[in-house]
Amino acid sequence: MQSNANRCLRNCSCLAFAYINKIGCLVGNQELLDMVQFTEEGEFLSIRLACSELARGKRIKIIAVSAISLCVFFILVLAAFGCWRYRVKQNGEARVAMDISEDSWKNGLRSHDVSGSNFFEMHTIQAATDNFSVSNKLGQGGFGTVYKGKLKDGKEIAIKRLSNSSGEGTEEFMNELKLISKLQHRNLVRLLGYCIEGEEKLLIYEFMVNKSLDTFLFDLKKKLEIDWPKRFNIIQGITRGLLYLHHDSFLRVVHHDLKASNILLDEKMNPKISDFGLARKFQGTQNQDNSGRVFGTLGYMSPEYAWTGTHSEKSDMYSFGVLMLEIISGKEISSFSHGKEEKNLVAYAWRSWSETGGVDLLDQDIDVLDSVEAVMRCVQIGLLCVQHQAMDRPNIKQVVSMLTSTMDLPKPEQPMFVSDTMDSLSLKSNHCKDLSSDDENKQESP
Repeated sequence: MQSNANRCLRNCSCLAFAYINKIGCLVGNQELLDMVQFTEEGEFLSIRLACSELARGKRIKIIAVSAISLCVFFILVLAAFGCWRYRVKQNGEARVAMDISEDSWKNGLRSHDVSGSNFFEMHTIQAATDNFSVSNKLGQGGFGTVYKGKLKDGKEIAIKRLSNSSGEGTEEFMNELKLISKLQHRNLVRLLGYCIEGEEKLLIYEFMVNKSLDTFLFDLKKKLEIDWPKRFNIIQGITRGLLYLHHDSFLRVVHHDLKASNILLDEKMNPKISDFGLARKFQGTQNQDNSGRVFGTLGYMSPEYAWTGTHSEKSDMYSFGVLMLEIISGKEISSFSHGKEEKNLVAYAWRSWSETGGVDLLDQDIDVLDSVEAVMRCVQIGLLCVQHQAMDRPNIKQVVSMLTSTMDLPKPEQPMFVSDTMDSLSLKSNHCKDLSSDDENKQESP
């Protein structure tokens, strides 16, 4: 068989060969018109083909695979190009949206006449804060972070940076900027300017060397640095600031979040009221408002505001009364505890005034031998401010007169107490309202 195959391969005219039993090998060199298949076993026909014809099937497979691969490749390229174009478009739209947002903010500020405030460039703030380094961080609040910075001329500043994730903080930012830019008083923190660039929104304030009142008042060592004369001076400074907000300014403003951490102290320990994010402006003869939502700090909120959302100047007076009692006692309203009898600072102050005129409410770590009457008078004024009914509380003008004269003071009504005032107030407020407690440390934070 192999010899017949070799013979056919050497003959260029050989088209086929076959081996037939009893006949032998047949070689064909003419065109094959038909073929007869013999039935005897062992018979076969071999037809000669070119090498290209033998590989034809393999070539078809290779071509098909290559074509499919090429198609897949082009599809992937087109898909990648489409994704790239989409991302470019999205980034462009985001950039446009950011620009529109930034422009809308600035237009809004112009419409509220704050364009006269100093505008700081972002690169200036980044340089002043070392790109908002952790070492310059002063405090963290519900709506953002406060940093310390130093300008090229050596002036120290405090920067409140709005958190990008805080939707509610946007409203507080705008509210604070619109109000504080129009208010100027020695007992209010001073706004130096603002910065709006892209998603960054910053308020720039004067830096308070001694940070906030709570850092002294509730610290076992630092409280010794503020004796009674300094504490009384702080009380008077706060009343002057409130008098300006409620009566003397061309705007009537209710601060809405008066507390120890929102009272900043300068190098001479003079107090400055800060954080006007929750403040509200009253128009004409308006004397109260209902926001429908409750924001603030438990313990400082007046009963009518915590339970119904109604706020007024008298709501500020309640907060001021609590703050007075904290300054006198050196005790914090939110963590006060005095044995099993009183779990609330207001309740303890009432019992102290009823039994001793308020002398034993004074912080035991300070000496006040020559100012006992002044302390007793301040305790009584504080209790007048925290009376349950808003109409029974004095206004700020009356408080200023009480502090600066020897006029007889009315007797305060016993405040309304519950077994655990703080817990009950929190429970009811959360049940009835959307209660938010923003307990950030200011300058710690302005």
